Amino acid sequence: MATLQDEIAAYEGMRPSLESASLGKWALVHSQSLVSVFDEFEEAAAEAVRRFGRGPFLIRQVGASAGVLPASVMYRPLNGPNAVRLP
Repeated sequence: MATLQDEIAAYEGMRPSLESASLGKWALVHSQSLVSVFDEFEEAAAEAVRRFGRGPFLIRQVGASAGVLPASVMYRPLNGPNAVRLP
């Protein structure tokens, strides 16, 4: 199973072609392969959670600099069967 570092390395290898074809869109990478490119982050996140659960997977906006989030941050859908409501 690929680690998050493997997914990042795979993305970096495909970054030039993604930037020429999909600048500003959201790339979903899993098992060191490009799964798909999405117009919206929410679409990419929903597909990633639906297909891969907790991951690891990488969602990165094509052309944006890499940001660092704390490990406690995780996408939680607000609608649908896995909805999470915060008080």
